[in-house]
Amino acid sequence: MASQALIFLVETFLGLFALALLLRFYLQLFRAPPRNQLSQFLAAVTDFAVIPARRVIPGLWGVDMATLVLAWLTEVLLQLLVLTLKGYALGSAIGVELVAIGLFAAVKVLKVSIYILMVAVIAQAVLSWVNPYSPAAPILDALTRPFLRPLRRRIPPIANVDLSPLFVLILCQLALMVPVAWLEMNISRMF
Repeated sequence: MASQALIFLVETFLGLFALALLLRFYLQLFRAPPRNQLSQFLAAVTDFAVIPARRVIPGLWGVDMATLVLAWLTEVLLQLLVLTLKGYALGSAIGVELVAIGLFAAVKVLKVSIYILMVAVIAQAVLSWVNPYSPAAPILDALTRPFLRPLRRRIPPIANVDLSPLFVLILCQLALMVPVAWLEMNISRMF
């Protein structure tokens, strides 16, 4: 019973920290307006880890790799702690097990990234109907524009209703069902 509570706490806190790191990474990657409350909150929550990591992990083509690597390392730590709390001990093939945990953490980062996109698309669609001039609109637009723009060129609006968010959500669900679920299943078989 106590181990379940500890697993819950570890998954909650490390999962939220990994989410904050990923949100920070994507807001920087897609050039969201930096002077907003969400970016300032994410910077305040993650600066203690990101600033020292930037000294060790360089950026790549203007991309903040330190934040992405920290998100992955947080997922690795999360998986290791959960396995330990469940009573799993690393065996003689520790190298293979660590590689499997690293791959599993990468799949989890990909999965959370897809969920971030889905939530941003849904929030942007709802805001476009309710309050299109919300302070969150530029942030959501920056996060979703790279995914919606190619579809908007190919899918015309029907009665002035943009259907591209629907297609992005369908593609995200397919990505979660087929490749991500397949990767998760095959990697988890190693444990």
